[in-house]
Amino acid sequence: MSDQQEYTPPKVWVWDKPNGGQFASINRPVAGPTHDEELRVGEHPFQVYSLATPNGQKVTIFLEELLAAGHKGAEYDAWPIMIEKGDQFGSGFVEVNPNSKVPALLDRSGATPIRVFESGAILTYLAEKFGAFLPTDPAKRAETFSWLFWQMGSAPYLGGGFGHFYAYAPTKFEYPINRFAMEAKRQYDVLDRRLAETPYLAGEDYTIADIAAWCWYGNVVQGQLYGNAAEFLALHEYTNVQRWVAAIADRPAVKRGRIVNRFYGEPSLQLHERHDASDFDLRTEDKKPAA
Repeated sequence: MSDQQEYTPPKVWVWDKPNGGQFASINRPVAGPTHDEELRVGEHPFQVYSLATPNGQKVTIFLEELLAAGHKGAEYDAWPIMIEKGDQFGSGFVEVNPNSKVPALLDRSGATPIRVFESGAILTYLAEKFGAFLPTDPAKRAETFSWLFWQMGSAPYLGGGFGHFYAYAPTKFEYPINRFAMEAKRQYDVLDRRLAETPYLAGEDYTIADIAAWCWYGNVVQGQLYGNAAEFLALHEYTNVQRWVAAIADRPAVKRGRIVNRFYGEPSLQLHERHDASDFDLRTEDKKPAA
């Protein structure tokens, strides 16, 4: 740390330069829309406005799980929100999510559309609406919500903390990387100890808590987030997490849902928009004609 210039904060912080490295364009200290832009609307009951980030994957995976379980009313249209281009600051999106973060959901199945934002709220809303992947037994239900909100509270330290300073920050500093690597490993240990006791986070059954946590912790384990973070954090040591990650990754609905609104990786694993189940066979990027 001796070769790094010490920073003395001013008395009053002023936003006078971009901040955030690779994602500087999505960060600003004020809320509200920056431009007028209406959201597109498809024919299905649910309209998803998102991107295949871990939080975005939660919603499309869950909708695919609901459809696979026979809930036909869970049909949805998934529209991409390109956060690096500022789509999340369009007036239409801000109406659905005043926090300008993906994902956002519009339920148009009733007489009056209902907006739902924050991924944990969306998972809970859909689970309660369809009576699926959320136990009715009070103790099991409480356990599910406990692990769901554990993920919601913990993931910012994994992503905005460790992931940012390790993979995205324009300059690497030892202190924040060490600080958040320690916390990330502590969280994996929490998961590993729980998964030594039971197949899934809430017990014997796969629930919305597993979907929420897998999209963050599973993606890091599988090398889908933060470069070689899995090696850096020695995630192979968490054998119970490894078993859980592999089991969930093998679910057909997870394989489908994780590629919706995805714009990176293998073309066959990118489905930019989803409007029908056949899109997975017909509209992934590898099937589009060359320009």
